[in-house]
Amino acid sequence: MNFTLKQVDLPEFGLPKIEPQITQNLYIERVERVKRLMAEKNLDVLVVYGDREHNANLTYLSGYDPRFEEGLMIITKDRNPALLIGNEGWGYSELTSSHLNRILYQPFSLMGQSRDKSDSLHSIFTAEGINKGSRVGVAGWKYFSEIEFATPKHVFEVPSYLIEELKHCTGGLEYVTNENAIFMNPDNGLRIINEADQLAAFEFASCHTSQALRNVYFGLELGKTELETAALMGKDGQGLPLGAHLMLTNGHRATYGLPSPSTNTLKLGERFTMCLCFWGALTSRAGFLVHDEKELPNDIRDYVDKLVVPYFKAITHWYEHIGIGVTGNELYEIVMEHLGDPFFGIFLNPGHYIHLDEWVHSPVWKGSDIKLKSGMAMQVDVIPATGTEYYTSNIEDGIALADESLRKELASKYPEMWSRIQARRKFMKEVIGIQLKPEVLPFSNIPAYLAPYVLSPKRVMTVQR
Repeated sequence: MNFTLKQVDLPEFGLPKIEPQITQNLYIERVERVKRLMAEKNLDVLVVYGDREHNANLTYLSGYDPRFEEGLMIITKDRNPALLIGNEGWGYSELTSSHLNRILYQPFSLMGQSRDKSDSLHSIFTAEGINKGSRVGVAGWKYFSEIEFATPKHVFEVPSYLIEELKHCTGGLEYVTNENAIFMNPDNGLRIINEADQLAAFEFASCHTSQALRNVYFGLELGKTELETAALMGKDGQGLPLGAHLMLTNGHRATYGLPSPSTNTLKLGERFTMCLCFWGALTSRAGFLVHDEKELPNDIRDYVDKLVVPYFKAITHWYEHIGIGVTGNELYEIVMEHLGDPFFGIFLNPGHYIHLDEWVHSPVWKGSDIKLKSGMAMQVDVIPATGTEYYTSNIEDGIALADESLRKELASKYPEMWSRIQARRKFMKEVIGIQLKPEVLPFSNIPAYLAPYVLSPKRVMTVQR
């Protein structure tokens, strides 16, 4: 295989006309799955916490995402779940699944607001069946291992006042355990294996994140500010719930990847990065603001040969190898075969799961025996951090794995989505040169599209066989 830059016309894959919805019946089914797992784990109650930044588990079960406050769901064996909500979320929560018993808990509200109309946390917990000897699981957004703590089951990332009240109600910490793995275990967590409707929602989001970056690729102008350039993204999907801050920078700050856009102006020869993340989708690219290698500093004019070619080679092999039954270690070894030299600075997992949160977990690490399954949504996420003048290269997009049965369901329920997926697969094979297994579904409208010289957006990396 020969990896080279080639002039390419990027097709318009289109944007969805209808947004997929998670139905009330699916929320109810998800809660029933949780109850079955609670029985297996000998839990009497599961409490699921969420706030503005960490809402994925809570939203997955209820459709409710706290906009200003905190929220808590209480799931017991023999009754409808309770949803504790603050003042400002009360009206908004009417849009959630109707099988929930909504309870006003005003201490979740912002400072200075009324606190005189709700029962105490202790009274609510006991009324929901949390009593002496109750075995209570807690889920927020993270769980721990023996590497971090001696007794990780009793270490929590949710606010301490919740844990203290649970200890008081149950009789001690021995009755309260961290159960985030129910949702986030990288092998079989509930949010790791997605339903067709959830995958369709992720593809909807990915269409908009990727189309937004396409707008930047083909619309940026030197001399414009980062803020003016980022505004190009707003033509598609502006207002969808963010999974991470919008990122777009050039110059020295681009080195760090994470800053938000500023009034700094785009300048010839500078480093450049852009990233947009909505729930279930993140698209990112990086390179230099040049037309070709002649506009790079003399000592890095081999940028494409030294960094981009081996990087794209690793991405190509990652794409072509991933599939149902592949282990995380196989993907890890593929990437390290091409980018294992310390120069490339690969230190994060080369690939991870995505959901309502940008990074749920990752099955990709050295020695991982986790086998990938149908229904998994993943990020092609391999980021060189050279720490040199060569800067980086980045091509990050979302995909899903779907067996024949799931593919048929998606094609039947979401024919427009299915048409886009097939067009992307064809483009990747016939134009970019990447051949995917049948179960690999690309969600991005700039699929495997990497223009290292950002001012030449049609000159992209391809595979010649």
